[in-house]
Order: sequence, then C-alpha cells, then structure tokens
Amino acid sequence: MSGTGTTTTVARAVTDVLQPRNVLLLGMLAIGLASAGDWTGLPWGFLGALCAGLVPAGYIEWERGRGTWGDRHVVDRTQRAPIFLVILGSLGTGALIMVLGDAPSGILIATVSLWVMTTVLLAVNAFWKISVDSAVASAVVALLGAAHSLWWLCAGVAALAVCWSRVALGYHSVAQTVAGAAAGAATAAGFLFA
Repeated sequence: MSGTGTTTTVARAVTDVLQPRNVLLLGMLAIGLASAGDWTGLPWGFLGALCAGLVPAGYIEWERGRGTWGDRHVVDRTQRAPIFLVILGSLGTGALIMVLGDAPSGILIATVSLWVMTTVLLAVNAFWKISVDSAVASAVVALLGAAHSLWWLCAGVAALAVCWSRVALGYHSVAQTVAGAAAGAATAAGFLFA
C-alpha cells in the first residue's frame, strides 16, 4: 500500500473512531461521573451524551436513509443547518430536564456550554465550513479538564489527531480545523462561572 493509501486508511480510522457521537458518549459519561462524585452522575452524563451526540447522529442516519446526504460527514456546508438546529433543540431539551431534575451542576454546565458552542458553529457555518468534529473533540477534552483534572488536557493529542484526519481526508482546511478546535476549547469557559 502506498504512503498516501496508508495515510487515508489511518485518517479514516481516526475520524470514524473519534467521531462526535463516540467522543461525546465517553466524555459526557465521565463529566457526569465527575460532577456527581459517584455513579449517580452516570445517568445524567448519558442524558448529556444522548442530547449532544446520539440524537444528532440518529438524525443524520435518518436523513442518510432518505437519501438527503451521502454519509455522516455532510461535507456540503449548505446542508448542515438542519443538523445544528436538531442539536440545539436536543441540547436545550436536555438542559431543561437537567434543571428540572436537579442534575449535578457540572453536567448542566457542560450541556449548556455545548449548546453555546453549537450556536457559534451554526453562525460560522452560514459563511464558512468550520470543522464540527474538531470542535467536539476539543470541547470534550477541555470540559474533562475543567470537570475532572487538568491531566485530561493530555487527551488533546486525540483532538489533534481528529484535526489531522479531517485535513488528510480533504474534508477541511487546516484553518477550518483550528477554528473548530478553538471554538471547542472555549466551551470550558462555562466552568469559570460555576
């Protein structure tokens, strides 16, 4: 296999394994656990993962089944607005349930922070194709660092791998992944107000 073929294979594996729904599932469970200090945070973390990653991924798969999009990446920027609106609605619903259910503050902050990040991504996407995968990977690392320990920032290597994979596959430019990662990292700012 040629170097380019190997690079593409590795980039595809990275982008598939570290896709937003997977990163959000693990990340939000860990944030829920840290927020509650025990296992009771896991259901809240799962709710956060459901609203932030699993519902949107399900929507994308549903639209793919209808033939709206060719794959989960939705590479055409002009087709992304409905996805962002589903994410905003889902995160908003999750945050409301968390408020009504008296969820631990950390998981609520993470959910609201992801809602704010999605609003920024939607606004930028109106004129430029920012990398959502890079934003999510960076956001989860930053949120884990804020909720757990700064040692989680070492997982930034995984976020960098996501950025690299998106560029290597030709889905984004370096600038689009850097902008996405910066927007994601800014989500941890929500913990400054806790």
